[in-house]
Amino acid sequence: MNTTFPRICACALALVALSMPANACFAQALAATATEHFEALDSNGDGRVDASEYGSSNLFAQLDGDRNNRITAEELDAIFGPQQDGMPSAADRIRIADGNGDGELSDEELRRNGEMQFARLDGNGDGYLDLAEMKSGFGIPIVATPR
Repeated sequence: MNTTFPRICACALALVALSMPANACFAQALAATATEHFEALDSNGDGRVDASEYGSSNLFAQLDGDRNNRITAEELDAIFGPQQDGMPSAADRIRIADGNGDGELSDEELRRNGEMQFARLDGNGDGYLDLAEMKSGFGIPIVATPR
C-alpha cells in the first residue's frame, strides 16, 4: 500500500473540509477525530506538525479527479460523499477558498486555503501545530470573508 495515501487524504480533509466526516470508500483513510488527523499529518513522529507536513504537493492531483487542473464541487462530492446534516456543502466549501469566484479551485487557491487553515490553527504562532491546537480547531470550518 502506498504509505502517503492516508497522509494525502488527511491533508485533503484539513485543507478542504476540516470538519467533514469520513465516509464512502475513503472511510479508512480519512481521519475521523482530531487525534487521528494529527497522527496522520505528523509524518516524522515528533509530536508536532509543521507547515510542510500540513500541506502536500500531491494533494491537488488527488482531488482533481478529471485532471483538468481545477477542483469542482462535484469532484469533492465524489471523494467525500454527500453533504452531512449541519455541514457546509461541497459548493460552500469551494466558495470559501475560491479567490477568483469562478466556482472552482486552482492549485494556488487550495494551497492558500491550506496556509490560512494552518495559521488559524497555530494558536501560539510558533509555526507548529500541537495536538491541543489541532483539537481546538477540529470541526470548525473556516468562514469566508466578504469580497
